[in-house]
Order: sequence, then C-alpha cells, then structure tokens
Amino acid sequence: MAKARGFSYREAGVDIDAGNRLVDLIKPLVKATARAGADAEIGGFGGVFDLKRAGYRDPLLVAATDGVGTKLKIAIECGRHDTIGIDLVAMSVNDLVVQGAEPLLFLDYFACGKLDPEQAAEVVKGIAAGCKEAGCALVGGETAEMPGLYAAGDYDLAGFALGAVEREKLLPKKDIAAGDRILALASSGVHANGFSLVRKVIKAAGAKLKDAAPFDKEKLLGEALLVPTRIYVKPALAALKATGGIKALAHITGGGLTDNIPRALPKGTSARIDLPNVRVPPVFQWLARTSRVEEAEMLRTFNCGVGMIVIAADNEADAVAASFAKAGEKVAQIGEVAAADGAPRVTYSGHLDLGA
Repeated sequence: MAKARGFSYREAGVDIDAGNRLVDLIKPLVKATARAGADAEIGGFGGVFDLKRAGYRDPLLVAATDGVGTKLKIAIECGRHDTIGIDLVAMSVNDLVVQGAEPLLFLDYFACGKLDPEQAAEVVKGIAAGCKEAGCALVGGETAEMPGLYAAGDYDLAGFALGAVEREKLLPKKDIAAGDRILALASSGVHANGFSLVRKVIKAAGAKLKDAAPFDKEKLLGEALLVPTRIYVKPALAALKATGGIKALAHITGGGLTDNIPRALPKGTSARIDLPNVRVPPVFQWLARTSRVEEAEMLRTFNCGVGMIVIAADNEADAVAASFAKAGEKVAQIGEVAAADGAPRVTYSGHLDLGA
C-alpha cells in the first residue's frame, strides 16, 4: 500500500526558493550602500558596524524605527513599488539627524502573504536608494511570507536605523531661548503621514489614482501622491558642521507642526508660528478644499509643506539658512521661540494659504 506524501512548506504557502531568489536579486543593491564601518554584505545572522572605522571617538548611539503607514496602499494599487522604500528609510533617518546623529546602518522588514521576488526587489531598490541618499549602509533585513495574514498582493514594511553622534554634539541643545528663530525646510509633498485621511478624501471625491492629479496636471494622482519623503540628512549634517548656530531640529511627521515642534523645545518655551510664511504645496490646498478639513486639523495631521523645522540662534540663523539653501533646500523663516508658562506649546498667527 502506497504511503501518503506528507505536507510541504510550499504547499502551506511559504516558498523558500522564492526567498532565496529575492536575496540573489537584491545583493547588488545592498552592496552598493557600503560605507566606512560596514561592508553591506547580507546573508549572515546579523549586521556588523565598526564605529572606530567610521571615525568616532566618544559616540552616543541613536536608534529609530518606523513604517510608511497606508501610503503602502497607494503604492500597491498603483503597482509602483520602486520609491516606497525611500519613504521607509526617510522616516527613520530623518528622526536620527534631528538629534545630530549620522545614520550608519539600516535594516528592513518585508512581510507579505505570498512572496513575489521581483516585486520585493523593487521595494528593496527604493530602500537601497534611500540608504545611499542618507549615507548609511543597508546591512540586513527580514522577509516574512505569512499566508492567511495578508491578502494577495498586499505587503507591509518596517525599518530600523542606527546612528551615532559625538556626545558633545547631541541635539537639542540646552540653551534654546526666547528670540531663537524657527526656520522651515520645504517638504516634497505629503511624505508618509496622513494617508488614511488622504485615501478617505480620494474616495469621497470619487477620484481615481489613474486620473490626472487635480493639483498637478503633469502627473497622475497616484504618481503625485507617491513622491517620496524628502531625506534631510546630508544637508542637515553639512549645516551642523558649517555653522554653530543650530540648536534643534524637528522632523514633521504624524502630529504635524502642532505636536512635533514641542518635542524639540525645553520646558518654559513655546513656538510662535506665522502661518502666512508657510509655503503650502497645492496637494494640501486640494485636500483642504475637497474635504473641508479645518485648519487646526490640517496642522495636526499633515506637514502642510514643512518637512523639517530648524531652531537657530538669532545671530546665526542667516548662516544656517544659507547652508541649507546651498544644499538645495527651500528655506523660510516661519516663527520664533518664545517664553511660555504652559500649554499651548505652539501658537499660530494668521492662516495657512489653503486656497479658495
């Protein structure tokens, strides 16, 4: 009597060979991110980084982790997977540089229901591009194939970044005081926050991702929304090196200006923001106009055109702004630090230009 063949892992929905193919596809992408301190080879059980080779004397390690939220749904529905990895890197490395840290290494986590090696390789292509832009090495990651947990075609991403800063250069500085100027670095768009609301607006408006963007006739709506999060690492590190005037940086992510600026301020201070000085990109005007979202909600959900806040000493602010501008950043002064007894930590004057 013939013996029944036992079950296999592949029949359960997990294809080890597909995982191995993905590793082969991404090895050149990963190797291209090598830097001093890391060779960016993958295949071992963990990534190794040599701080001494990177030139550090008395470093503090700074770690950050994040994902890209439901912006993933836009990428999946558009079938565009080559830039979402840049968002993944940006969300973590921008959180490192606000503490004065140089990103050194990055690891990613890719989870799906059924692994498509070519699709996953496109995602890693973006991750590698983001790492190169940030100057950090992609030293490893994890691919998890979990049938039954994710729908066909869906995937999720998470990223982890590690950086270092010499102890005496850690941000924010302790001497932030009333009169310090607040500069804004322009965002590239929605970045990777607020997409649950963005998708709700799209549905309510009856818009389609394959239609021309109402706020940018040269792009399709999905293409315009997938513009990757701007990575501020190299301009910020250059400005920190070139001037002594930067006292704090704040990455404007979920919570917008309202919740993120206070994270960089010491007790007893607040931020006064002149909203007319904020350059609001058309995408936010379209979102506000289409959904009738109130200004306060816009300021707490989206970056509204400000991807990074720079707090600089009054007498150094012009030099700081010039350094960022030289690196290609669009800089605007949007307020100043003020004394405060308590809440609110951020006060606004005037209104955002959200269009008619």
